[in-house]
Amino acid sequence: MGESEGAEIVSSAAYERRYGAGREPSSLSMEQISEMFYEFLSAVAHPRRKEDDDRRNLTRRLREHLGSAPTDRPVVKAAYPPYDLPNVHLALERWFAADGRSYELIGMRGAQHHGELTLGDILESADRYDRFTIGAVDYAHLPISPDEELACVSCGFYLGTDGEERFAVLLRGPADEYGRNKVEIEVLAQEKEFADRLLADLDAIVREHNVFRGQVLSFEGSQFGHGLGPFRFHRRPGLTREDIVLPTGLLERVERQVVGVARRREQLRAVGQHLRRGLLLYGPPGTGKTHTIRYLLSHLPQFTAVILSGTSIEAIGPACALARMLQPALVVLEDCDLIAEARDYGNGEQPLLFQVLNEMDGLGDDADVAFLLTTNRADLLEPALVQRPGRVDLAVEIPLPDAEGRAALLALYGTHLGLGEDIAAEVVTRTEGTTASFTKELVRRSVLIAAERESARTEPADVREALDELLSDRDRLTRRLLGVRTGDEDEEDWPADDDEEEVHSGPPSGEWLLGPRPGRAPGVPPR
Repeated sequence: MGESEGAEIVSSAAYERRYGAGREPSSLSMEQISEMFYEFLSAVAHPRRKEDDDRRNLTRRLREHLGSAPTDRPVVKAAYPPYDLPNVHLALERWFAADGRSYELIGMRGAQHHGELTLGDILESADRYDRFTIGAVDYAHLPISPDEELACVSCGFYLGTDGEERFAVLLRGPADEYGRNKVEIEVLAQEKEFADRLLADLDAIVREHNVFRGQVLSFEGSQFGHGLGPFRFHRRPGLTREDIVLPTGLLERVERQVVGVARRREQLRAVGQHLRRGLLLYGPPGTGKTHTIRYLLSHLPQFTAVILSGTSIEAIGPACALARMLQPALVVLEDCDLIAEARDYGNGEQPLLFQVLNEMDGLGDDADVAFLLTTNRADLLEPALVQRPGRVDLAVEIPLPDAEGRAALLALYGTHLGLGEDIAAEVVTRTEGTTASFTKELVRRSVLIAAERESARTEPADVREALDELLSDRDRLTRRLLGVRTGDEDEEDWPADDDEEEVHSGPPSGEWLLGPRPGRAPGVPPR
Protein backbone atom coordinates (compact mmCIF):
# COMPACT_ATOMS: atom_id res chain seq x y z
CA MET A 1 0.00 0.00 0.00
CA GLY A 2 1.05 3.60 -0.43
CA GLU A 3 0.03 7.18 0.42
CA SER A 4 -2.52 9.35 -1.35
CA GLU A 5 -2.76 13.16 -0.90
CA GLY A 6 -1.34 13.11 2.64
CA ALA A 7 -3.47 10.19 3.87
CA GLU A 8 -1.59 7.06 4.95
CA ILE A 9 -3.08 3.71 3.93
CA VAL A 10 -2.10 0.87 6.26
CA SER A 11 -2.83 -2.83 6.39
CA SER A 12 -5.14 -4.39 8.96
CA ALA A 13 -2.18 -5.91 10.76
CA ALA A 14 -0.36 -2.58 11.01
CA TYR A 15 -3.50 -0.84 12.27
CA GLU A 16 -3.94 -3.50 14.96
CA ARG A 17 -0.33 -3.06 16.12
CA ARG A 18 -0.79 0.71 16.42
CA TYR A 19 -4.28 1.08 17.78
CA GLY A 20 -5.50 -2.32 18.84
CA ALA A 21 -5.87 -3.77 22.34
CA GLY A 22 -2.33 -5.11 22.27
CA ARG A 23 -0.66 -1.74 21.58
CA GLU A 24 1.90 -0.28 23.97
CA PRO A 25 0.32 1.93 26.67
CA SER A 26 0.78 5.74 26.44
CA SER A 27 3.34 7.35 28.75
CA LEU A 28 0.95 10.26 29.42
CA SER A 29 -1.27 10.30 32.48
CA MET A 30 -5.00 11.09 32.30
CA GLU A 31 -4.31 14.46 33.94
CA GLN A 32 -1.77 15.32 31.24
CA ILE A 33 -4.13 14.24 28.51
CA SER A 34 -6.94 16.30 30.07
CA GLU A 35 -4.70 19.38 30.26
CA MET A 36 -3.60 18.97 26.63
CA PHE A 37 -7.22 18.64 25.54
CA TYR A 38 -8.13 21.77 27.49
CA GLU A 39 -5.30 23.69 25.83
CA PHE A 40 -6.51 22.41 22.46
CA LEU A 41 -10.03 23.67 23.10
CA SER A 42 -8.68 26.99 24.39
CA ALA A 43 -6.54 27.42 21.30
CA VAL A 44 -9.60 26.79 19.11
CA ALA A 45 -11.75 29.23 21.13
CA HIS A 46 -9.02 31.90 21.43
CA PRO A 47 -6.75 31.68 18.40
CA ARG A 48 -3.51 33.61 18.48
CA ARG A 49 -3.51 36.94 16.70
CA LYS A 50 -1.62 37.38 13.48
CA GLU A 51 1.99 38.48 13.55
CA ASP A 52 1.07 41.96 12.27
CA ASP A 53 -0.91 42.52 15.49
CA ASP A 54 2.13 42.07 17.73
CA ARG A 55 2.25 45.81 18.35
CA ARG A 56 -0.98 45.35 20.35
CA ASN A 57 0.37 42.44 22.38
CA LEU A 58 0.04 43.54 26.02
CA THR A 59 2.24 40.80 27.48
CA ARG A 60 5.06 41.48 25.02
CA ARG A 61 4.89 45.24 25.70
CA LEU A 62 5.08 44.69 29.46
CA ARG A 63 7.93 42.22 29.06
CA GLU A 64 9.89 44.70 26.92
CA HIS A 65 9.43 47.41 29.53
CA LEU A 66 10.06 45.30 32.62
CA GLY A 67 12.90 43.25 31.18
CA SER A 68 11.28 40.00 32.37
CA ALA A 69 8.00 38.14 32.18
CA PRO A 70 5.31 40.16 33.99
CA THR A 71 3.84 37.00 35.48
CA ASP A 72 7.11 36.46 37.38
CA ARG A 73 6.76 39.70 39.39
CA PRO A 74 4.76 40.29 42.59
CA VAL A 75 1.62 42.45 42.46
CA VAL A 76 0.79 44.83 45.34
CA LYS A 77 -2.49 46.73 45.32
CA ALA A 78 -4.46 49.36 47.24
CA ALA A 79 -8.10 50.46 47.04
CA TYR A 80 -9.81 53.82 47.57
CA PRO A 81 -13.47 54.93 47.72
CA PRO A 82 -15.08 55.54 44.32
CA TYR A 83 -15.12 59.32 44.73
CA ASP A 84 -11.31 59.42 45.19
CA LEU A 85 -10.38 58.84 41.54
CA PRO A 86 -9.34 62.51 40.99
CA ASN A 87 -7.11 62.35 44.08
CA VAL A 88 -5.41 59.10 43.05
CA HIS A 89 -4.98 60.30 39.47
CA LEU A 90 -3.37 63.57 40.62
CA ALA A 91 -1.24 61.73 43.19
CA LEU A 92 0.26 59.55 40.44
CA GLU A 93 1.03 62.62 38.35
CA ARG A 94 2.71 64.35 41.32
CA TRP A 95 4.73 61.25 42.16
CA PHE A 96 6.03 60.83 38.61
CA ALA A 97 6.88 64.55 38.41
CA ALA A 98 9.87 64.03 40.76
CA ASP A 99 13.37 64.04 39.29
CA GLY A 100 14.52 60.73 37.82
CA ARG A 101 11.02 59.41 37.26
CA SER A 102 9.04 59.03 34.04
CA TYR A 103 6.21 56.99 32.59
CA GLU A 104 4.45 55.98 29.39
CA LEU A 105 0.66 55.59 29.58
CA ILE A 106 -1.04 52.83 27.60
CA GLY A 107 -4.60 51.57 27.58
CA MET A 108 -6.11 48.12 27.61
CA ARG A 109 -8.85 46.45 25.61
CA GLY A 110 -10.56 43.16 26.34
CA ALA A 111 -13.49 41.79 28.28
CA GLN A 112 -15.95 44.46 29.39
CA HIS A 113 -16.06 43.03 32.87
CA HIS A 114 -12.31 43.29 33.47
CA GLY A 115 -13.12 45.17 36.68
CA GLU A 116 -13.81 41.83 38.34
CA LEU A 117 -10.31 40.51 37.52
CA THR A 118 -7.08 41.13 39.37
CA LEU A 119 -3.97 42.27 37.55
CA GLY A 120 -2.65 38.72 37.84
CA ASP A 121 -5.79 37.39 36.09
CA ILE A 122 -5.41 39.98 33.33
CA LEU A 123 -1.75 39.11 32.75
CA GLU A 124 -2.52 35.38 32.53
CA SER A 125 -5.42 35.96 30.13
CA ALA A 126 -3.32 38.27 27.98
CA ASP A 127 -0.41 35.82 27.90
CA ARG A 128 -2.27 32.58 27.25
CA TYR A 129 -5.34 33.64 25.28
CA ASP A 130 -4.70 37.16 23.97
CA ARG A 131 -7.85 38.13 25.81
CA PHE A 132 -6.45 41.59 26.63
CA THR A 133 -4.57 43.81 24.20
CA ILE A 134 -3.15 47.31 24.10
CA GLY A 135 -5.78 49.95 23.35
CA ALA A 136 -6.77 53.51 24.07
CA VAL A 137 -6.61 54.85 27.62
CA ASP A 138 -10.03 55.29 29.28
CA TYR A 139 -10.77 58.64 30.93
CA ALA A 140 -13.54 59.93 33.17
CA HIS A 141 -14.32 63.64 33.41
CA LEU A 142 -15.02 64.39 37.07
CA PRO A 143 -15.62 67.65 38.97
CA ILE A 144 -12.87 68.90 41.28
CA SER A 145 -14.49 72.25 42.16
CA PRO A 146 -17.80 74.02 41.46
CA ASP A 147 -16.47 75.26 38.11
CA GLU A 148 -13.76 72.81 37.08
CA GLU A 149 -13.58 69.24 35.79
CA LEU A 150 -10.56 66.97 35.45
CA ALA A 151 -9.97 64.22 32.90
CA CYS A 152 -8.92 61.30 35.13
CA VAL A 153 -7.46 58.01 33.94
CA SER A 154 -10.14 55.42 34.66
CA CYS A 155 -8.29 52.46 33.11
CA GLY A 156 -4.65 52.58 32.09
CA PHE A 157 -1.16 51.17 32.58
CA TYR A 158 1.63 53.50 33.70
CA LEU A 159 4.90 51.97 32.42
CA GLY A 160 7.17 53.71 34.90
CA THR A 161 10.84 54.15 35.64
CA ASP A 162 12.44 55.42 38.85
CA GLY A 163 16.19 55.50 38.33
CA GLU A 164 17.13 51.93 37.44
CA GLU A 165 13.81 50.51 38.66
CA ARG A 166 11.30 49.56 35.98
CA PHE A 167 7.71 48.82 36.98
CA ALA A 168 4.07 49.04 35.87
CA VAL A 169 1.04 50.55 37.61
CA LEU A 170 -2.53 49.67 36.65
CA LEU A 171 -5.10 52.31 37.67
CA ARG A 172 -8.80 51.44 37.42
CA GLY A 173 -11.65 53.66 38.52
CA PRO A 174 -15.20 52.72 39.52
CA ALA A 175 -17.53 51.18 36.94
CA ASP A 176 -21.04 51.36 38.37
CA GLU A 177 -22.57 49.63 35.37
CA TYR A 178 -20.59 46.51 36.26
CA GLY A 179 -20.90 46.80 40.04
CA ARG A 180 -17.31 47.96 40.55
CA ASN A 181 -17.56 50.55 43.32
CA LYS A 182 -13.95 51.42 44.13
CA VAL A 183 -10.74 52.89 42.79
CA GLU A 184 -7.98 50.27 42.57
CA ILE A 185 -4.29 50.73 41.94
CA GLU A 186 -1.97 47.72 41.41
CA VAL A 187 1.83 47.85 41.17
CA LEU A 188 3.93 45.29 39.31
CA ALA A 189 7.56 45.63 40.40
CA GLN A 190 10.74 43.58 40.75
CA GLU A 191 10.64 43.85 44.54
CA LYS A 192 7.57 44.01 46.77
CA GLU A 193 9.28 46.59 48.99
CA PHE A 194 9.43 49.06 46.11
CA ALA A 195 5.72 48.63 45.40
CA ASP A 196 4.92 49.11 49.09
CA ARG A 197 6.89 52.37 49.19
CA LEU A 198 5.24 53.65 46.03
CA LEU A 199 1.73 53.02 47.39
CA ALA A 200 2.64 54.62 50.73
CA ASP A 201 3.94 57.71 48.91
CA LEU A 202 0.75 57.93 46.86
CA ASP A 203 -1.41 57.68 49.98
CA ALA A 204 0.53 60.50 51.64
CA ILE A 205 0.07 62.68 48.54
CA VAL A 206 -3.67 61.93 48.45
CA ARG A 207 -3.98 63.13 52.05
CA GLU A 208 -1.76 66.20 51.68
CA HIS A 209 -3.11 67.48 48.35
CA ASN A 210 -6.71 66.27 48.56
CA VAL A 211 -8.93 68.19 46.12
CA PHE A 212 -11.85 68.00 48.56
CA ARG A 213 -10.08 69.94 51.31
CA GLY A 214 -11.87 73.20 52.10
CA GLN A 215 -14.72 72.42 49.69
CA VAL A 216 -18.47 72.21 50.26
CA LEU A 217 -19.55 68.76 49.07
CA SER A 218 -22.53 66.48 48.89
CA PHE A 219 -22.82 62.85 47.87
CA GLU A 220 -24.64 61.87 44.71
CA GLY A 221 -26.17 58.42 44.38
CA SER A 222 -25.13 56.08 41.60
CA GLN A 223 -27.38 56.14 38.55
CA PHE A 224 -27.19 52.35 38.53
CA GLY A 225 -28.83 52.03 41.94
CA HIS A 226 -25.90 50.84 44.06
CA GLY A 227 -22.94 52.52 45.65
CA LEU A 228 -21.96 56.18 45.75
CA GLY A 229 -21.64 58.35 42.74
CA PRO A 230 -19.20 61.26 42.47
CA PHE A 231 -19.29 64.28 44.74
CA ARG A 232 -21.17 67.41 43.92
CA PHE A 233 -19.29 70.63 44.62
CA HIS A 234 -21.13 73.71 45.84
CA ARG A 235 -20.10 77.34 46.05
CA ARG A 236 -19.64 78.41 49.64
CA PRO A 237 -22.35 80.85 50.75
CA GLY A 238 -21.42 84.42 51.60
CA LEU A 239 -23.91 85.44 54.30
CA THR A 240 -23.34 88.14 56.91
CA ARG A 241 -25.04 88.84 60.23
CA GLU A 242 -27.32 91.29 58.45
CA ASP A 243 -28.72 88.37 56.41
CA ILE A 244 -29.82 86.46 59.53
CA VAL A 245 -32.94 87.30 61.53
CA LEU A 246 -33.12 85.34 64.80
CA PRO A 247 -34.10 86.18 68.38
CA THR A 248 -31.53 88.18 70.34
CA GLY A 249 -28.62 86.08 71.57
CA LEU A 250 -29.55 82.92 69.66
CA LEU A 251 -27.06 83.33 66.81
CA GLU A 252 -24.31 84.11 69.31
CA ARG A 253 -24.90 80.77 71.07
CA VAL A 254 -24.75 78.89 67.79
CA GLU A 255 -21.62 80.74 66.67
CA ARG A 256 -19.81 80.04 69.92
CA GLN A 257 -20.56 76.32 69.67
CA VAL A 258 -19.33 75.95 66.08
CA VAL A 259 -17.17 78.91 65.05
CA GLY A 260 -15.90 79.69 68.57
CA VAL A 261 -14.55 76.17 69.13
CA ALA A 262 -12.77 76.36 65.77
CA ARG A 263 -11.29 79.75 66.66
CA ARG A 264 -10.09 78.59 70.11
CA ARG A 265 -9.09 75.02 69.25
CA GLU A 266 -5.52 75.31 70.52
CA GLN A 267 -6.58 76.77 73.86
CA LEU A 268 -9.16 74.02 74.31
CA ARG A 269 -6.66 71.31 73.44
CA ALA A 270 -4.12 72.76 75.87
CA VAL A 271 -6.47 72.11 78.80
CA GLY A 272 -7.67 68.72 77.58
CA GLN A 273 -11.07 69.77 76.19
CA HIS A 274 -12.59 67.96 73.22
CA LEU A 275 -13.17 69.62 69.84
CA ARG A 276 -15.78 67.28 68.42
CA ARG A 277 -19.20 68.84 68.86
CA GLY A 278 -22.78 68.31 67.83
CA LEU A 279 -25.37 71.04 67.26
CA LEU A 280 -29.08 70.35 66.76
CA LEU A 281 -31.25 73.06 65.24
CA TYR A 282 -34.94 72.32 65.64
CA GLY A 283 -38.20 74.12 65.16
CA PRO A 284 -41.12 74.49 62.75
CA PRO A 285 -40.48 74.36 59.00
CA GLY A 286 -39.47 77.59 57.32
CA THR A 287 -38.05 79.37 60.37
CA GLY A 288 -34.42 79.59 59.22
CA LYS A 289 -32.59 76.43 60.32
CA THR A 290 -31.02 75.88 56.91
CA HIS A 291 -30.31 79.59 56.54
CA THR A 292 -28.42 79.49 59.84
CA ILE A 293 -26.25 76.63 58.57
CA ARG A 294 -25.51 78.63 55.42
CA TYR A 295 -24.30 81.42 57.66
CA LEU A 296 -22.00 79.04 59.57
CA LEU A 297 -20.57 77.71 56.30
CA SER A 298 -19.88 81.29 55.25
CA HIS A 299 -17.76 81.93 58.34
CA LEU A 300 -15.70 78.74 58.28
CA PRO A 301 -13.95 79.00 54.90
CA GLN A 302 -11.12 76.68 55.91
CA PHE A 303 -13.52 73.86 56.87
CA THR A 304 -14.38 70.98 54.57
CA ALA A 305 -18.18 70.57 54.64
CA VAL A 306 -20.00 67.35 53.72
CA ILE A 307 -23.77 67.69 53.35
CA LEU A 308 -26.12 64.75 53.73
CA SER A 309 -29.86 65.20 53.34
CA GLY A 310 -32.76 62.75 53.53
CA THR A 311 -31.93 59.29 52.27
CA SER A 312 -28.33 60.26 51.42
CA ILE A 313 -27.66 60.17 55.18
CA GLU A 314 -26.95 56.48 54.58
CA ALA A 315 -23.53 57.71 53.38
CA ILE A 316 -22.69 58.80 56.94
CA GLY A 317 -19.79 56.31 57.09
CA PRO A 318 -17.88 57.68 54.07
CA ALA A 319 -18.77 61.23 55.12
CA CYS A 320 -17.23 60.76 58.57
CA ALA A 321 -14.16 59.07 57.10
CA LEU A 322 -13.67 62.05 54.81
CA ALA A 323 -14.24 64.50 57.68
CA ARG A 324 -11.69 62.66 59.83
CA MET A 325 -9.05 62.84 57.07
CA LEU A 326 -9.73 66.47 56.08
CA GLN A 327 -10.44 68.02 59.48
CA PRO A 328 -11.29 70.69 60.42
CA ALA A 329 -14.61 69.67 58.92
CA LEU A 330 -18.38 70.01 59.16
CA VAL A 331 -20.85 67.18 58.63
CA VAL A 332 -24.33 68.55 57.95
CA LEU A 333 -27.30 66.21 58.43
CA GLU A 334 -30.42 67.87 57.03
CA ASP A 335 -33.86 66.57 58.03
CA CYS A 336 -32.30 63.86 60.15
CA ASP A 337 -35.72 62.97 61.61
CA LEU A 338 -36.35 61.10 58.36
CA ILE A 339 -34.03 58.36 59.60
CA ALA A 340 -33.50 59.08 63.30
CA GLU A 341 -36.98 58.25 64.53
CA ALA A 342 -37.74 56.65 67.87
CA ARG A 343 -38.35 52.94 67.29
CA ASP A 344 -41.98 53.09 68.41
CA TYR A 345 -42.71 55.60 65.61
CA GLY A 346 -41.36 53.45 62.80
CA ASN A 347 -41.30 49.88 61.62
CA GLY A 348 -39.07 48.38 64.29
CA GLU A 349 -35.39 49.28 64.61
CA GLN A 350 -33.78 51.99 62.53
CA PRO A 351 -30.25 50.67 61.80
CA LEU A 352 -29.27 53.90 60.06
CA LEU A 353 -29.93 55.88 63.23
CA PHE A 354 -27.49 53.77 65.21
CA GLN A 355 -24.94 54.02 62.41
CA VAL A 356 -25.18 57.83 62.56
CA LEU A 357 -24.72 57.85 66.33
CA ASN A 358 -21.88 55.32 66.19
CA GLU A 359 -20.06 57.31 63.51
CA MET A 360 -20.42 60.50 65.55
CA ASP A 361 -18.99 58.73 68.58
CA GLY A 362 -16.28 56.91 66.65
CA LEU A 363 -14.42 60.04 65.51
CA GLY A 364 -12.84 60.56 68.93
CA ASP A 365 -12.94 63.63 71.15
CA ASP A 366 -9.82 65.20 69.62
CA ALA A 367 -11.27 65.30 66.10
CA ASP A 368 -11.97 68.86 64.96
CA VAL A 369 -15.31 67.89 63.42
CA ALA A 370 -18.67 69.57 64.00
CA PHE A 371 -21.95 67.79 63.35
CA LEU A 372 -24.82 70.11 62.40
CA LEU A 373 -28.24 68.46 62.53
CA THR A 374 -31.57 69.99 61.56
CA THR A 375 -35.06 68.68 62.16
CA ASN A 376 -38.67 69.80 62.11
CA ARG A 377 -39.60 67.06 64.59
CA ALA A 378 -37.39 67.16 67.65
CA ASP A 379 -39.92 64.93 69.42
CA LEU A 380 -38.88 62.07 67.14
CA LEU A 381 -35.17 62.54 67.77
CA GLU A 382 -35.15 63.21 71.47
CA PRO A 383 -35.72 59.61 72.73
CA ALA A 384 -32.89 58.24 70.59
CA LEU A 385 -30.45 61.03 71.45
CA VAL A 386 -31.22 60.76 75.16
CA GLN A 387 -30.40 57.04 75.04
CA ARG A 388 -26.99 57.86 73.50
CA PRO A 389 -25.86 61.01 75.39
CA GLY A 390 -22.90 63.12 74.34
CA ARG A 391 -23.47 63.08 70.59
CA VAL A 392 -25.24 66.44 70.62
CA ASP A 393 -23.78 69.11 72.94
CA LEU A 394 -26.22 71.92 72.17
CA ALA A 395 -29.85 71.89 71.00
CA VAL A 396 -31.20 75.26 69.86
CA GLU A 397 -34.80 75.98 68.91
CA ILE A 398 -35.34 78.24 65.91
CA PRO A 399 -38.80 79.59 66.78
CA LEU A 400 -41.43 81.35 64.71
CA PRO A 401 -40.48 85.02 64.40
CA ASP A 402 -42.13 87.46 66.78
CA ALA A 403 -43.35 90.91 65.70
CA GLU A 404 -39.86 92.37 65.84
CA GLY A 405 -38.52 89.45 63.84
CA ARG A 406 -41.26 89.72 61.20
CA ALA A 407 -40.52 93.42 60.79
CA ALA A 408 -36.81 92.64 60.35
CA LEU A 409 -37.60 89.92 57.80
CA LEU A 410 -39.82 92.27 55.81
CA ALA A 411 -37.04 94.86 55.80
CA LEU A 412 -34.49 92.22 54.75
CA TYR A 413 -36.45 90.70 51.87
CA GLY A 414 -38.17 93.93 50.81
CA THR A 415 -35.19 96.22 51.14
CA HIS A 416 -35.60 97.53 47.56
CA LEU A 417 -39.36 98.06 47.74
CA GLY A 418 -39.33 101.26 49.79
CA LEU A 419 -42.42 100.28 51.80
CA GLY A 420 -43.71 102.88 54.22
CA GLU A 421 -44.04 102.40 57.96
CA ASP A 422 -47.85 102.08 57.82
CA ILE A 423 -47.96 99.18 55.36
CA ALA A 424 -45.01 97.51 57.11
CA ALA A 425 -46.81 97.70 60.47
CA GLU A 426 -49.99 96.32 58.87
CA VAL A 427 -48.11 93.35 57.38
CA VAL A 428 -46.41 92.59 60.70
CA THR A 429 -49.77 92.57 62.49
CA ARG A 430 -51.54 90.40 59.93
CA THR A 431 -48.72 87.85 59.61
CA GLU A 432 -48.59 86.70 63.23
CA GLY A 433 -47.65 83.01 63.38
CA THR A 434 -46.03 82.95 59.95
CA THR A 435 -42.48 82.01 59.00
CA ALA A 436 -39.49 83.56 57.27
CA SER A 437 -40.39 81.54 54.17
CA PHE A 438 -43.87 83.09 54.21
CA THR A 439 -42.44 86.62 54.34
CA LYS A 440 -40.04 85.88 51.51
CA GLU A 441 -42.87 84.59 49.31
CA LEU A 442 -45.06 87.57 50.24
CA VAL A 443 -42.43 90.01 48.98
CA ARG A 444 -41.83 88.03 45.78
CA ARG A 445 -45.54 87.81 45.02
CA SER A 446 -46.02 91.53 45.68
CA VAL A 447 -43.28 92.39 43.17
CA LEU A 448 -44.85 90.00 40.64
CA ILE A 449 -48.29 91.59 40.99
CA ALA A 450 -46.75 95.02 40.40
CA ALA A 451 -44.86 93.75 37.37
CA GLU A 452 -48.04 92.21 35.94
CA ARG A 453 -49.63 95.66 35.86
CA GLU A 454 -46.50 97.02 34.13
CA SER A 455 -45.38 99.05 37.15
CA ALA A 456 -41.74 99.51 38.09
CA ARG A 457 -42.72 100.27 41.70
CA THR A 458 -44.41 98.00 44.21
CA GLU A 459 -47.23 99.86 45.90
CA PRO A 460 -48.92 99.15 49.26
CA ALA A 461 -51.95 97.92 47.31
CA ASP A 462 -49.80 95.24 45.66
CA VAL A 463 -48.57 94.07 49.07
CA ARG A 464 -52.15 93.95 50.43
CA GLU A 465 -53.33 91.96 47.40
CA ALA A 466 -50.50 89.45 47.80
CA LEU A 467 -51.16 89.16 51.53
CA ASP A 468 -54.90 88.67 50.98
CA GLU A 469 -54.12 85.84 48.56
CA LEU A 470 -51.71 84.09 50.89
CA LEU A 471 -54.11 84.33 53.83
CA SER A 472 -57.15 83.20 51.85
CA ASP A 473 -58.77 79.78 52.20
CA ARG A 474 -57.70 78.76 48.71
CA ASP A 475 -54.03 79.20 49.72
CA ARG A 476 -54.39 77.11 52.86
CA LEU A 477 -52.11 74.39 51.50
CA THR A 478 -49.64 77.02 50.27
CA ARG A 479 -49.39 78.35 53.81
CA ARG A 480 -48.71 74.85 55.09
CA LEU A 481 -45.96 74.42 52.52
CA LEU A 482 -44.45 77.70 53.70
CA GLY A 483 -44.39 76.46 57.29
CA VAL A 484 -47.50 78.23 58.60
CA ARG A 485 -49.67 76.23 60.98
CA THR A 486 -53.36 77.01 61.45
CA GLY A 487 -55.06 76.63 64.78
CA ASP A 488 -57.02 73.46 63.92
CA GLU A 489 -53.94 71.43 62.94
CA ASP A 490 -52.05 69.05 65.20
CA GLU A 491 -48.30 68.65 65.02
CA GLU A 492 -48.66 65.08 63.77
CA ASP A 493 -50.43 66.38 60.66
CA TRP A 494 -47.39 68.32 59.59
CA PRO A 495 -45.31 67.19 56.64
CA ALA A 496 -41.57 66.89 57.24
CA ASP A 497 -40.76 69.53 54.65
CA ASP A 498 -37.60 71.55 54.42
CA ASP A 499 -36.81 74.98 55.79
CA GLU A 500 -37.21 76.65 52.45
CA GLU A 501 -40.10 77.92 50.41
CA GLU A 502 -41.52 74.69 49.04
CA VAL A 503 -41.77 70.99 49.67
CA HIS A 504 -39.12 69.08 47.74
CA SER A 505 -39.84 65.67 46.34
CA GLY A 506 -36.23 64.55 46.31
CA PRO A 507 -33.52 66.49 44.47
CA PRO A 508 -29.94 65.35 44.87
CA SER A 509 -28.32 65.70 48.28
CA GLY A 510 -27.18 69.22 49.07
CA GLU A 511 -29.59 70.91 46.67
CA TRP A 512 -32.01 71.73 49.48
CA LEU A 513 -29.25 73.42 51.42
CA LEU A 514 -27.20 75.20 48.80
CA GLY A 515 -29.35 75.34 45.68
CA PRO A 516 -28.88 73.57 42.35
CA ARG A 517 -25.55 72.77 40.80
CA PRO A 518 -24.14 75.73 38.86
CA GLY A 519 -25.74 75.82 35.43
CA ARG A 520 -28.54 73.36 36.28
CA ALA A 521 -32.11 73.88 37.40
CA PRO A 522 -33.26 72.35 40.72
CA GLY A 523 -34.20 68.70 40.52
CA VAL A 524 -32.97 68.27 36.93
CA PRO A 525 -30.77 65.15 36.72
CA PRO A 526 -27.29 65.43 35.25
CA ARG A 527 -26.81 64.54 31.61
